[in-house]
Amino acid sequence: MTPSSPVHYATGTTLPVQPLFLHGEPAEAGSGETFVTLDPATNDPICRVQHAGPADVDRAVASAREAFAVWSALPAVERGRVLLRAVAILRARNDELAALETLDTGKPIAETAAVDVATGADVLEFYAGLAATLHGDHFDLPPQAFAIVRREPLGVVGAIGAWNYPIQIALWKSAPALACGNTVVFKPAELTPLTALKLAEIYAEAGLPPGAFNVVQGDARTGRALVAHPGVAKVTLTGEVGTGKAVMADAARTLKHVTVELGGKSPLIVFADADRDAAVSAALAANFYSAGEVCSNGTRVFVERPVYDDFVAALAPRVRAMRVGLPFDPATQVGALISREHLAKVRGYVEAARASNATHVVGGDVPDDPDLARGNFLTPAVFADCTDDMGFVREEIFGPVMAVLPFTTETEVLARANATEFGLSGAVFTRDFARAHRVANALQAGTVWINDYNVTPAQLPFGGIKQSGLGRENGLQTVEAFTQLKTIYANLGRFEGPY
Repeated sequence: MTPSSPVHYATGTTLPVQPLFLHGEPAEAGSGETFVTLDPATNDPICRVQHAGPADVDRAVASAREAFAVWSALPAVERGRVLLRAVAILRARNDELAALETLDTGKPIAETAAVDVATGADVLEFYAGLAATLHGDHFDLPPQAFAIVRREPLGVVGAIGAWNYPIQIALWKSAPALACGNTVVFKPAELTPLTALKLAEIYAEAGLPPGAFNVVQGDARTGRALVAHPGVAKVTLTGEVGTGKAVMADAARTLKHVTVELGGKSPLIVFADADRDAAVSAALAANFYSAGEVCSNGTRVFVERPVYDDFVAALAPRVRAMRVGLPFDPATQVGALISREHLAKVRGYVEAARASNATHVVGGDVPDDPDLARGNFLTPAVFADCTDDMGFVREEIFGPVMAVLPFTTETEVLARANATEFGLSGAVFTRDFARAHRVANALQAGTVWINDYNVTPAQLPFGGIKQSGLGRENGLQTVEAFTQLKTIYANLGRFEGPY
């Protein structure tokens, strides 16, 4: 399916069915089960998707193991060339893929066309260039020995995606895995299953061996079967904290390598000397881009007392001016939330915030536009005068809800910012060079931005600490997570035994 605008089917219409993708081509699931994926902007069905059962996961892993023998033996420079061909196809098909992503996620076309596919392609390009540079080490051990340390791929990687950035996350996971010589079985999120199939087609067109990138669709049952499979050497997941813990527990039974990128409740700290307009802009982007469905968002906005009132006053008119609308309208800035269930969850947090002692500044309402009535829309919400003990301040909402909190001293705000089980991201806005780095060093987070937010170049590792995850995605460091070391000791002389 490659829509340039929404495609819907009337009740009773036979929906098109999307299969799995195994061994280089579409494949019918043996489970006999299907599920319907919905357009979040209307809750109309898009299509049916075949559900992969345990036998289908077995087929996918067997195919990936077969492909591993071919792909891992290919010269690294040739692997890089194949991946670069995929990069070119992704960029050529950017608009088509962005449209499909918008249909499946409810995100504005202005976002998906500019960011989602392009940033994933950037990561694939980075690792394509890195493939030929992977190397081990040599050690001289005089008088008559030496050793080499080889860097080898792990085998089959089971990758599980999230629904907020489907194709970007599929690329973030598959790019380093494939560059290092592994093969991949990818399970997209059940709510956004469509663009992974297009990525599989693109990889095949670029010359990836059949089976090197397989796609199995399904719910948590499919994910559990993939994680538990003895033929999978590593699992990489983007998802919720609870899911991450369950994946780690299941992977531990067979001692799989694990990378988990989980949730966050990140602090964005604004000091009195900061460029106020820039800080307000960052706070809006860090809360309302992608309708707030971003794990690294800075949803706890701490503002120093001398500029607190002015900062809060500046938020309301800019939030009211944001365009909430149908995702395929190029003017739309805030699209639909992913599902009715998720909308209900976010609205529950909004109602809890309204019932608290926080000050409701703006938003948090279902739009009155009749064109949006059937979709999962919510106007961006801001609450001020929040306190650290409020549930909506402590817990990850994953929706367009900003909490603004005043602070007095640097020491105080650092203690409060770090008083969370999460540790994914954070930011500091100040013109004071020393303070910027002092605060960045002290924040307990995997990524800290100074006078910026949510910038994630392919060259830089991304991931969390505490309950925000283990391991990193992107950057050179990720190579360690997708390879293993083998030490080979060579004796050049005659072995002299002790007996």
